[in-house]
Amino acid sequence: MSVRVEKSKRSEECSSIAAFYAGRSILVTGGTGFLGKVLIEKLLRSCPDVREIFLLIRPKNGLSIDDRLRTMLRLPLFEKLRAENPSSFEKLIPVLGDTSDEGLGLPTIERRTIVERVSIIFHTAANVRFNENLKKDILSNTRATRDICVLAGSMKNLVALVHVSTAFSQADKPMVDEVVYPPICDWKSAIRMAERLDKRTVEIFTSKYVGSMPNTYTFSKRLAEQVINDYSKDLPSVILRPSIVISTVEDPVSGWLDNFNGPVGMLIGGGKGILRVVCLEPNVSADFIPVDLAIKVMLTAAWKRGLETVTKDPSVHVYNVSSYQIHRITSKELVALGLRTNENTPLEGTVWYPRTFMTSNRLLHYVLTLFLHVLPALIIDETLKLTGREPMLMKIQRTVYSSVVQLSHFLHNEWIFHNSNTLDALTKRVPSAERDIFGYDYQQFEMELYFRNCLLGAKRYLLNETREEEAKRHFDRMKLIDRIVSPIFNLLLIYIVWRLAVFSLLFESIRSIVDGSFLLSE
Repeated sequence: MSVRVEKSKRSEECSSIAAFYAGRSILVTGGTGFLGKVLIEKLLRSCPDVREIFLLIRPKNGLSIDDRLRTMLRLPLFEKLRAENPSSFEKLIPVLGDTSDEGLGLPTIERRTIVERVSIIFHTAANVRFNENLKKDILSNTRATRDICVLAGSMKNLVALVHVSTAFSQADKPMVDEVVYPPICDWKSAIRMAERLDKRTVEIFTSKYVGSMPNTYTFSKRLAEQVINDYSKDLPSVILRPSIVISTVEDPVSGWLDNFNGPVGMLIGGGKGILRVVCLEPNVSADFIPVDLAIKVMLTAAWKRGLETVTKDPSVHVYNVSSYQIHRITSKELVALGLRTNENTPLEGTVWYPRTFMTSNRLLHYVLTLFLHVLPALIIDETLKLTGREPMLMKIQRTVYSSVVQLSHFLHNEWIFHNSNTLDALTKRVPSAERDIFGYDYQQFEMELYFRNCLLGAKRYLLNETREEEAKRHFDRMKLIDRIVSPIFNLLLIYIVWRLAVFSLLFESIRSIVDGSFLLSE
């Protein structure tokens, strides 16, 4: 009888993704991050019979792990779930832990409970800052992945371990396939180095150690893929490589996001009139993926991996979650689209009429930054001081410039991330009865509509802007002022350049005369 029930359950899991997750306990790291939040919401809403979800969380900014969870669940992202099934939040179990600590910082009792009950792991936690801290990145991204694998190896019921990497873990290749590549160095040696040496010592040889990789983040994530590959002989493993993850397309709402990263941040900076010049290759196509599509691929990939044991299928399933074959847009087209969208839906409190100049010349970018970013920021900040308000624009411009420098490699280069596994996960592999829940017809993707919703989402969820009519009136005023001031400013700029050129010619002439006189006297 039990054999018949087991076969029936197995058959149901093969034909339904939701049935596969039913009754299972899941561990999620990075649950308070952008990807993690959308993953949790989707699991609770689309897999309502999941048993429980353990969330590895650390205290932060004076908030306990329970407080952080309660704060997260008040986000607009969870509005639909609150209305449809508020009791599902009871399935979320916060667990004290920290991926930057050895052993994940898990207390003994919690570790034992997780080992006994969990059968699916989603490892999304990572330190994603591009600040060249090799020691921290290796401990948080590489060692933490090793510790997740060690934990997973203790689980008797494990059916899927999904590791979220990044498409740029292979940034030294112009074309990236959905395979595990040979190691760049020994990950075990890298962990030992990070554990034993102090931060200052590690910083000295970081650039040589990282080699061809653009920063320490991508380097540490590449090492983490090797960790997964080495442990995959005993663990049913999946590697997901998302590209730049941005706002939702539609699920659970359109345009939701919780950060200024990627092209949306550039649209906001340009829309506010703060980002006047940006250093990038105008004809290079950026690769970005809506977060809800990435989550659908993640859930489908775990389901597919969980249907086969490691004995039957010892391979690592790799998914490049990218926009290749879904949509392509150049930086020039993206900026034009953003300005066009902002004309119809302006942001509140624009500093100046939006206009963004693009250049791939770093020297020209530096000079224009001084004229178009620094000089206006200094003038406006001094004006704010005179009116008794806090100066803020120069601080913003420093952040903008720092971000452009850190992202320089990605703004000047283009990659092709082959994504046939990802496309299959969104279409062919999803059971027909669940296409509306876990699938997506990417051929219907509308670029203009999507970015309009991105901007509207940024206004609502990031900037908390609701005064549409006032924003439009202010925008029209800035447009009128720009038409008056811009010609004057351009003439002034031409005059300064002309005077510098005249002085330069005069100086060269005087120097040549002096040099000639000196030679004659000799």
